[in-house]
Amino acid sequence: MSIEHWWPKLKPSTQKWLIENNGDAVLPDITAEITQVGGVITSDAWWVGRNGPSGFYFSDEAVDWIEAVANGEVPERP
Repeated sequence: MSIEHWWPKLKPSTQKWLIENNGDAVLPDITAEITQVGGVITSDAWWVGRNGPSGFYFSDEAVDWIEAVANGEVPERP
């Protein structure tokens, strides 16, 4: 499922955290919530970036998408 489908299913507090920490490593509990609402974190999803020692990161395109949401825009899927 793509970000535009699972984003509205996240808790408002989670959306707020993702906006305020856009580009940072995603906390494990937030990654779990994303997965729970249908955002399967697979390497072929456009919004999936990388996993590293400090956690999961969104792709650059997803960071741009979240920034657009934060600015009140209706972003399109890349």
